[in-house]
Amino acid sequence: MTAPARNSALAPFRVRSYRFQWPADVLTSWAFEMEFLILGWYILVETGSVVVLTFFGSLMYLGTLVAPMFGVFGDRIGHRNLLAGMRAAYAVLATTMLVLALTGLLNPVYVFILAAIFGVIRPSDLGVRGALVAATMPHEYLVSAMSVSRTTMDSARIAGALTGAGMFATLGMGPAYIAIASLYVLSTILTLCISPAAETAPQRDTDSTSARPSPWRDLSEGLAYIWNTPRMQAAMWIAFLVNLTAYPFTGNLLPYIARNVHQTDQTGLGYLSASFAFGALAASMILSNIGGVRLARLMITSTVIWYVLLILFAHMQTMPAAIACLMMAGFAQSFSMITLAVILLRTAGERFRGRVMGVRMMAIYSLPIGLLIAGPMIERLGFAPTATLYAAVGLLFTLFIAVRWREDLWRPLAPANSI
Repeated sequence: MTAPARNSALAPFRVRSYRFQWPADVLTSWAFEMEFLILGWYILVETGSVVVLTFFGSLMYLGTLVAPMFGVFGDRIGHRNLLAGMRAAYAVLATTMLVLALTGLLNPVYVFILAAIFGVIRPSDLGVRGALVAATMPHEYLVSAMSVSRTTMDSARIAGALTGAGMFATLGMGPAYIAIASLYVLSTILTLCISPAAETAPQRDTDSTSARPSPWRDLSEGLAYIWNTPRMQAAMWIAFLVNLTAYPFTGNLLPYIARNVHQTDQTGLGYLSASFAFGALAASMILSNIGGVRLARLMITSTVIWYVLLILFAHMQTMPAAIACLMMAGFAQSFSMITLAVILLRTAGERFRGRVMGVRMMAIYSLPIGLLIAGPMIERLGFAPTATLYAAVGLLFTLFIAVRWREDLWRPLAPANSI
């Protein structure tokens, strides 16, 4: 097969399982974005507190602490089976929220409870879907497949943000949750259509008659593997850093930024959220069609640009300027996160794939930490100084990581640039 064919964005769709997984991931991501936007605005309006908003946002990431175990069980029972069960749980939780909204019983306490349950499961979704793509995809399609998979989140954030904002503003929470629950149900059905036989069985050092290691031993092996592989360790630190210092200001804090900084409504919030996703989608589409990329160099460079753009975003005084900054930040963010994921998946191989992506999801736990610190800081210092300080810290540590692991990340012939 020629290089253009391998690098084509459509090449991964030659694989049958991907033709089911991609729309299932799209529907799930669409529902995620609608739900985050609607509930974030609801909590901010009901409580009027940025601290409460950041507490709510942190609940959505409780599961990052157990994400490695999701990866272990995905390696054991199959990533398709695990992903289908997770999405069925989303449907149940959304249906519960729907009933509460339609009966008039919904209040912030119930939202916090359901968000906490949802937050145990949802953070592992991205890692499990990435492991499933890697398990079913030929090696030469992986960059294209991960790039196209990234479009499920980016395109869904555009459509989900605009649709969710419009439905919530015009119809209310009940009708909006009918759509959300329906999307989760459809995504579960499509996930179940993926054949379990499509996954490559992981190679074990022990034969089939030997006792299987405990999940904790599997996890400890995965952690040791990451720690002893410099390019993977560096990528994990990047993942931890951006979740701590960058993502809070382009995700869970957007309702506050829209309402209190730019004095706009749900529709304006939808535009801000969609602009970041539009830039990310453009980057995903570009990366899915190019080859020969030096992955680690691109990861470092795009992360640095992302932080610079966040500093500019913090000081924008008008909505058009803020939207433009967010769009460019989304572009840089997508290059950073796609290359990071490909480095991890290609380095991990079949045996450690689920465990490595589980640890990758655990790195997201820095996001709720960043949120909980940002809330009081914004109340005390203001939005612009807090966001500037966060981005400056992230930028400095990104440069430190680039210098600390320069042989593994920047050298042209380093494995992370040639895999």
